[in-house]
Amino acid sequence: MTTVRQLLVSVLCLALFTSSPAFASNSQNQHVVSPQQLAAAVDSHVANQDADRAAIHDALKRDDVQRVAAGMRVDLSRAHAAIDTMTGGDLAQAASAARQVIAQPDSVDGGLVGGANTVVLSTTMIIIILLVVILIIVAVK
Repeated sequence: MTTVRQLLVSVLCLALFTSSPAFASNSQNQHVVSPQQLAAAVDSHVANQDADRAAIHDALKRDDVQRVAAGMRVDLSRAHAAIDTMTGGDLAQAASAARQVIAQPDSVDGGLVGGANTVVLSTTMIIIILLVVILIIVAVK
């Protein structure tokens, strides 16, 4: 009985060791995602975050945003510094608001015809929301 048991254990150990990835002939190429695809995904994510940060910085450089920030006594240098630390959903949300601000014309008086009060109000609200989001993020960190 012990001979059969030893033989069975030996066969099972041999089967276990030969089935491990260390003995596979092509173990270097058995990735679910290739390193190139992984690097491309990381590069794409970093590029998207950089584009979002650039959009927010551009929105904060606008004259109308700076006037509203000055009226609210917001330190834009702190806001610019906070943008560089933002990630994830906060960054995407702030970038979306910034892109809406950038899409508005620089001169409200000359750029809009009819119904200007509604757009001025919405532009102002977007600017205020953007600044409040940035202030909340700065306060949390």
